Amino acid sequence: MVKLTKIYTRGGDGGDTSLVDGSRVRKYNARIDAYGTVDEANAVIGLVRLHTSGTLDDMLARIQNDLFDLGADLATPELDPDAEKNALRITDDQVARLEREIDALNTDLSPLQSFILPGGTAASAHLHLARTVVRRAERLMVLAAEDTPVNGAAIRYANRLSDHLFVLSRITNDHGAGDILWKPGATRGDS
Repeated sequence: MVKLTKIYTRGGDGGDTSLVDGSRVRKYNARIDAYGTVDEANAVIGLVRLHTSGTLDDMLARIQNDLFDLGADLATPELDPDAEKNALRITDDQVARLEREIDALNTDLSPLQSFILPGGTAASAHLHLARTVVRRAERLMVLAAEDTPVNGAAIRYANRLSDHLFVLSRITNDHGAGDILWKPGATRGDS
């Protein structure tokens, strides 16, 4: 369990921050940007949960916990083999769970006839926001991986999570009946 006795440390006042292994990097480092964006996605999911209950809320609570795991994974550079055994990493089992949930949720939805505009219910609109934040986190994770290795399962998790959030956005829009569909070129003649 994590124990925080002091909220501020002053260690980052000069623009650097520490990774789990103790190494210091600039706060604009892609790895820091990636896990900061994961934290942002988690906050947006917290907003979604103001509008959910039951099984859906349970799913989102588990995803929020996964996102803390993902942040810890990203904050921990690849370690020596002995230390790596104890590192908190996203696993392929977590990715597979998202895939199973996507498949199960998607069976109740009619096929899409167009792209969906974010909106509808409050939960759906917030889920679309969370989805786009997760997509940004994924892009940043791929960028960070150009400099230092990033757990492949972590990148796959982010990719599946954005799909999961999209499907949940349709579920919270009356199982897709309340989706707002994009009408290509529909407003061209408007002035």
